[in-house]
Amino acid sequence: MDTNGESSRILDDNKGKHAAMFLCWFLGTGSLLPWNSMLTIEDYYSKIFPNYHPTRMLTLVYSLCAFATIALLAHYEAKLNTRLRVMAGYSIYFVSSCAIFILDMASGGKGGIGPFIGLCMISAAFALADGHVQGGMIGDLSLMHPGLMQSYLAGIPASGTITSALRLFTKAIFKNSKDGIRKGAILFSVLSSLFEFICVLIYTFVFPKLPIVKYYRSKAAIIEEDESTQQASKHLDHSQLLLQNIDYAFGIFLVYALTLSIFPGFLSEDTQSHYLGSWYGLVLIALFNLTDFIGRYTPLIKQLEITSRKGLIVAIVSRFLFIPAFFFATNYGGGANLIFLLTSLLGLTNGHLTVLVLTNAPIGYEAPEQNALGNLLSVCLSAGLFAGVMLDWLWLIGKGW
Repeated sequence: MDTNGESSRILDDNKGKHAAMFLCWFLGTGSLLPWNSMLTIEDYYSKIFPNYHPTRMLTLVYSLCAFATIALLAHYEAKLNTRLRVMAGYSIYFVSSCAIFILDMASGGKGGIGPFIGLCMISAAFALADGHVQGGMIGDLSLMHPGLMQSYLAGIPASGTITSALRLFTKAIFKNSKDGIRKGAILFSVLSSLFEFICVLIYTFVFPKLPIVKYYRSKAAIIEEDESTQQASKHLDHSQLLLQNIDYAFGIFLVYALTLSIFPGFLSEDTQSHYLGSWYGLVLIALFNLTDFIGRYTPLIKQLEITSRKGLIVAIVSRFLFIPAFFFATNYGGGANLIFLLTSLLGLTNGHLTVLVLTNAPIGYEAPEQNALGNLLSVCLSAGLFAGVMLDWLWLIGKGW
């Protein structure tokens, strides 16, 4: 069956590319907005749950459940409908975001072990949603134009930048209001719910109808149909793909292990007191999110693009110098300015290296292999998140733990 004319016609209709890039950015923002909202209102949770280390505990629950979910779904990736998987993920995000509002209303904004356990369960639900969305979207976009993947990856830290800016704004406007910190937290849950509902609608009804999306999905379907008919080629299995890309897999693991060993727990709890007072942790988290967002676009600058696989690993490993640098800055008088500089560099390098790994790895593979590789790299990224969260607890040594 001759489909070349049909595919070429769809590909030539390039007007869908920019719309697809914007929607990928929007969906990327939605893929982490509820979780970033929970992190950004850490000052509220620290106030009502002062004895439970909420930032660290919620991150631990989230990272563990996200890793388990992504690993399980990646194992059965070939048998799953990617589009239904992503739709389910955004739907879980919507329901869980509503649950935060309901929990706060039911508890009256009071602390205690019951509400905290409920909050941890919602964090686990966010992780379940992330496992569905992240692996599904990265796998789906791996077989499309690289610009769509970059837009999606840029949207992820954009969610942190947006929530941080909103948190600073709500903290300012509710500063003199009775129970103002709680009002800001409630506003966040409502906005997150609305945003996730829009994401469900976009991915279900708008994104699939874009010409460029139709082209790449039809191309992947044609390749699978031809190979099924001819039985002329055999796709690489997960172990073969992992062995061929062990450097990329190890690299993305190290990127997030290092980042999560510092952010958000260390930045929100372990930096020295500052004239900004309760604003200090919020400003640091906002700064990280902003620079992480900027870092997702720096690979577009040719002079900053790392094309060598060995060079990429060297750059990733060198980031571990951040650990002694932050330790020195907080324990031996490095000062707030040094903390701000280190936080900015941490965010920039996190975003920059993430995009380089996830856009370079799928090049040269067939569509089903690109999808499978995208899922494998998501598993490694999630494993890095969990490892980083566990390492983050080491900063508490000598501080009563």
